[in-house]
Amino acid sequence: MPNPYRALFAARGTRGFTAAGLIARLPMPMTHMGVLTMLSELRGQYGLAGAVAGTFTLAMALLGPQVSRLVDRFGQGRILLPATGISVAALGGLLLSAYYDAPVWTLFLFALLAGCMPSMGAMVRARWTELYRGSPKLNTAYSLESVVDELTYIIGPAVAVMLCTSLFPAAGPLFAALLLAAGVLLFVPQKSTEPPVRPRAEFGGGSAIRSAPVLVLAATLLFGGAIAGTVDTMGLAFAEAQSQKGAAGIVFSVYALGSGLSGLVFGTLKPAISPPRLLLLGVTGTALTTVPFLMVGSIAGLSVAVFFAGVFFAPTMIVIMGMVEQVVPAAKLTEGMTWMIAGLSIGVALGAAVSGQVVDVFGVRAGFLVALGAGLVALLTATLGYRLLRSRTAQAAPEPAGEPAPCG
Repeated sequence: MPNPYRALFAARGTRGFTAAGLIARLPMPMTHMGVLTMLSELRGQYGLAGAVAGTFTLAMALLGPQVSRLVDRFGQGRILLPATGISVAALGGLLLSAYYDAPVWTLFLFALLAGCMPSMGAMVRARWTELYRGSPKLNTAYSLESVVDELTYIIGPAVAVMLCTSLFPAAGPLFAALLLAAGVLLFVPQKSTEPPVRPRAEFGGGSAIRSAPVLVLAATLLFGGAIAGTVDTMGLAFAEAQSQKGAAGIVFSVYALGSGLSGLVFGTLKPAISPPRLLLLGVTGTALTTVPFLMVGSIAGLSVAVFFAGVFFAPTMIVIMGMVEQVVPAAKLTEGMTWMIAGLSIGVALGAAVSGQVVDVFGVRAGFLVALGAGLVALLTATLGYRLLRSRTAQAAPEPAGEPAPCG
């Protein structure tokens, strides 16, 4: 049986932009954890460290779609370099401000500007879409990208903490900035796979997020992301309550493992079910798998529950990205995909923050209720938006594309 993932790389340029994109997207999860660790080491204030790191994450969630909107209008080659330059310079300013004990407001200013970091996951997905629009290979490509996302969120934070604690406090954010610059410099010159800029007439109607289907999909990912954020906080809190704090890493890893494995399998399938129905099934599974969180009594039990919760995450993300490709005009595709990533990022941050507050006030067991509530709201959002999504995806006529030229 042919390997569908190997078949993706038969087209010229795919290996190049995938490798460069991987280098350039690692800095996103690295920066948050790197800034958090750096400031906690240099300033000794976890509240300040968390607030500055959160400012970066929120800024990227809000500025990222604006950068992607410019990319859609003017092309990846013209926008990625200046956006990356602003982000790298701002990270440099943040490191200097932290080291030389600059006023606190400078930390927040540079964290905000660093949020201009482009969403490289969306840039890579846009190139896959241009290559395989109208082909079953596109679902496989989106599956691959979801697995890559999982890998970056496993590897990135761990590397950032290791560098900050074993070398010097700013090593994590500094390495993230260098990776971002190197990855984008390798990515931009690959013109053969860069999506073309669409005619100006196709950019009417304002931002992609003003589209009702895009808003529904982003909101669904936001509440789904809140579950992932709760898993991060509760994995640590539950492990500490069990006097096994070091085992928290197992909980984080099995969630990503469940999601990554299911994403790989999903990419080999050709579902006959419509995307809106697949979304509803995926979100239903996501909501139901939060219920066992309330019953676990050990790290092993939580790890099993978290694994099965992760199984529904990547396929749901893949289906959502596929629907974005259907309901968003080609001229706004990168922006639309970036709004999905932004919704997910905001959800993760909110889930982590809210569950942490709940644990502090009501105890560890109550913190799992945040995941249950987020799952129910995600299911409600997908259910209420089902008819709209079904109507809009049915209207989207497929746009078959010829097979790209093979490598060689």
